[in-house]
Amino acid sequence: MLHLILASQSPARTKLLAEAGIRHTVLVSDVDEAAVQERYGVTDPHDTALLLARAKAEAVASLPEAEGALVLGCDSVFEFDGEAHGKPYTADVARDRMLRMSGSAGVLHTGHWLVDCRDTDDDAGGGRGSGATLGAVASAEVSFLDMAPEEIDAYIATGEPLHCAGSFTIDGLGGAFIRKVDGDPHAVVGLSVSTLRGLLAAANVRITDLWPPR
Repeated sequence: MLHLILASQSPARTKLLAEAGIRHTVLVSDVDEAAVQERYGVTDPHDTALLLARAKAEAVASLPEAEGALVLGCDSVFEFDGEAHGKPYTADVARDRMLRMSGSAGVLHTGHWLVDCRDTDDDAGGGRGSGATLGAVASAEVSFLDMAPEEIDAYIATGEPLHCAGSFTIDGLGGAFIRKVDGDPHAVVGLSVSTLRGLLAAANVRITDLWPPR
């Protein structure tokens, strides 16, 4: 049976996969994102999202637990005013960003990287492996409503935006402040199912093969 491993600790990503009927397990990488960016010197938000997704996928793919599996790494970076924004982590950073984002728009880039760890000669458990290691980025423009400082403070007090790229979510409390999304809304959640479908196809796997048996 095919085995997909999600190399991410994001509850939103695993929830999205579960709701899309995609069987998977979670194995979190220990990638130091800041160290990866410093090593490669990537500053473009689009490329940064892909680089970090690849680092996570390849870190998990190197583990014994990944043998015979398909490993998916994901990472999101918010591009605003030409700058790349990851997780704010602190209330002060989140507040500064959200005050700037109020009534404006930015682009959320979500990088995806798939590593096929199945045996390329014979993998009776999940079909012959392709040896594929490839990625893609799904992007969407997010337009925000005007947000009062009091609303921003109340949102930050919930803790939700502190660990989200760009300091917001679309599938949680932050959805109240989003006017519209141009592009794949799943990319804003943190994982584009249609992009995953394309990556799987390149590895000779149908996404329907990961649906529960009926």
